[in-house]
Amino acid sequence: MITPADVARMHANAAVHHTPNEADPLEPDELLYTSQSAGLPQGESLGNSIPTPAQLRERLAAAAAHAKPAMPGPHAQADAASATPTPTPAMMPRRRTSDRPTTFASLDAQELPVVREYSAGGLVFDDHGRVAIIARHSRSGHLEWCLPKGHIEKGETPQQTAVREVHEETGILGEVVDSIATIDYWFTGTSQRVHKLVHHFALRQIGGELTVEGDPDHEAEDAIWVDFADLDDVLSYPNERKIAWLYARKLNRQG
Repeated sequence: MITPADVARMHANAAVHHTPNEADPLEPDELLYTSQSAGLPQGESLGNSIPTPAQLRERLAAAAAHAKPAMPGPHAQADAASATPTPTPAMMPRRRTSDRPTTFASLDAQELPVVREYSAGGLVFDDHGRVAIIARHSRSGHLEWCLPKGHIEKGETPQQTAVREVHEETGILGEVVDSIATIDYWFTGTSQRVHKLVHHFALRQIGGELTVEGDPDHEAEDAIWVDFADLDDVLSYPNERKIAWLYARKLNRQG
């Protein structure tokens, strides 16, 4: 059970590792929700609020015009990825249906040392309003479709990590144009409890081609383009489905 003291330590530790810059519009939003409240509001779906591809292009371009480059480099002028057929949701493995309340660790697990991990990734859009996602095997061996993301390395900002991880896992070079939200959750391993925070950003494709050959960890087994409106049917994790829903709602507010 997470006590108020745990929460206080969590926020204090997060502040030490990454202090938000109020002047930077690309800083991640405050923690909008945790894994315990990750489900979409009752009666809501991504399709209820999805902008059209034309609206997506317009709003991403407007965001990019005001955004600072996250990681400039020689690849920034690479050719845009060639269009490929988009698989339909019917072709995808069935998404996880474990939207039940999070289970709590045993009392013995509460005595394990706590390790905090920080990652970043997000939604990278092409000019057709599609999002690049990857397939990887879970710890239990199931093939799952998820957003590209990875650990923040020493000296990196979350935005730089998002650009790097998206490029490594999908082959797509993007620039950060907006922040979305941070997922905050816990899990218990054999020797420690892990408290993980994952910062999610929206990125606009500026180069690259869809491939998993550049993944140094070889965790991504496939990468595909999926229409933004179909993410709710394709993504395996409820947390990530809500990330897409939150960004659709944010775009509609801005529009």
